[in-house]
Amino acid sequence: MGRAVIAAVLLASAPVGVLVAQQAPPAQPASGQKTLAATLGVYVFPAAGQAADLQSKEEAECYNWGVQNTGTDPFEAQKQTAAAQEQAAQQQQQVQQSTQGAGAKGALKGAAVGALIGEVASDDAGEGAAYGAAAGAVMARRGAKKAQTQAQQQGQQQVQQAQTLSKEQVDGFRKAFSVCLEAKKYLVKF
Repeated sequence: MGRAVIAAVLLASAPVGVLVAQQAPPAQPASGQKTLAATLGVYVFPAAGQAADLQSKEEAECYNWGVQNTGTDPFEAQKQTAAAQEQAAQQQQQVQQSTQGAGAKGALKGAAVGALIGEVASDDAGEGAAYGAAAGAVMARRGAKKAQTQAQQQGQQQVQQAQTLSKEQVDGFRKAFSVCLEAKKYLVKF
């Protein structure tokens, strides 16, 4: 009976992390990181009782097989989508910078044209310049706003196309990855 008490005391005094680590599922790596399949959003169960290290090795093999057979690397597809988003943001920023001060520039051009027309039409360059400046500023602002809207729409369209293409490619890759793992006696769902 003394041994049972000692064992109970030792068990009760064991750090919580030790007890939890002993109960961890076998498919998770010891470091607590996600498996390759989990990172891809694929659930894998070792139906034949495969050890975690074997499952990790076979997931890597199936990943490579999936890349070769689909031509898609899901991690590269994510990078491409992020690059498309960044490029769209840069394009929009460039358009905003290029259209800054458009009203003032338009006013100057309008004033010059208005002064010339005013002088020729009514011998009053000042009045023509004022009307021309107002019209030039309004037209330039409208043009700048239109350019910004077009750039924004174009950028959003490019990002949507990249995301759609990426999703389709990754879904095809997941199917290939799953087929490979199923052939190695794993239950797979995504």
